[in-house]
Amino acid sequence: MRPGTLTKQYKDRSSQTGGYYQLSYTHKMKSRTEYVRAENVDRLSAELDQYKHWRKLMERWVDLSIELSWEKIAELKTKKFD
Repeated sequence: MRPGTLTKQYKDRSSQTGGYYQLSYTHKMKSRTEYVRAENVDRLSAELDQYKHWRKLMERWVDLSIELSWEKIAELKTKKFD
């Protein structure tokens, strides 16, 4: 599992020759770019997909945590006036 974007680049874009793969990501406030061998593209793509799925799950978890927090605050305010 890892963050990033995998793209195919070309040395000559007009004729699309000299293709190579490039991984770009930011980790600990540092942007990085790495070259990726063609034989590693499938495995790396799977790792990137896993990371995207994990991020979506974490975002949902944070949304639900915030919602629960607001509900607890509202409940405390209601009890205070009882």
